[in-house]
Amino acid sequence: MRLVPARPAAAQHNRRRAVAALVTAALGTLTGCGSISDAQQVMDRAHLVNELASRLDHASELTYTAEYQLPGGGRATIAQAQRPLRTVYIYPGGKFATTPDATIDCGTDSGAATCTLTAPPSPSTDATTLVNALRDRGVAPPTLVVGLLTAASLSSNTQIQQHDTTLAGEHSTCVNVAGVENSAASQFDACITSAGVLGSFKGTVDNKKLDISLISYAASVAADAFDVPTGVKIVDQRPKIS
Repeated sequence: MRLVPARPAAAQHNRRRAVAALVTAALGTLTGCGSISDAQQVMDRAHLVNELASRLDHASELTYTAEYQLPGGGRATIAQAQRPLRTVYIYPGGKFATTPDATIDCGTDSGAATCTLTAPPSPSTDATTLVNALRDRGVAPPTLVVGLLTAASLSSNTQIQQHDTTLAGEHSTCVNVAGVENSAASQFDACITSAGVLGSFKGTVDNKKLDISLISYAASVAADAFDVPTGVKIVDQRPKIS
């Protein structure tokens, strides 16, 4: 299951639908009791969210390693490489990676370090289950943040404040979001770097508190980043090829 934002064409299509819905809502206020200023605010919010979503989509085309600070002193790493596309998430007590050969899920739930290998992701694989699993492990995948930003843009009561900051030397655009309806998170803070990498995220998503902040960034990946760790028990559940 792929843990990177959707393919650019699909993501752009989804954002166009979201923006179209917002424009329709904005125009509707002009014929009702709303004002031109109200409509402009809706359209400005759509443009801002569209820009941030586009940056996160672009990250799926990058090779990079991003390290994040977690609450309590823990750290997490998100790394990605191209040709072929490989992605890895490393967090306290576990590692999750997708490669052309396997989906690798490592942890210590049973007391011993174990890595389970299953079939590699396919283009049609639904990443929702894995995104939720990573969320429960304290990691905010870019796909999760894209979904929350989109929900914020479609909620008529959303309040969004923007500011810029620098994280790990990377210029970032940040939004403070509140009042989101019909979303896994009614309020959250998110920052996206100019390169399109997730800079930070803080919020409660489906009753799970997430708080990560970028502390280092490199446009490269270690050669062994996507390998199965040494000295662990390996459970290979990939289909056998006869």
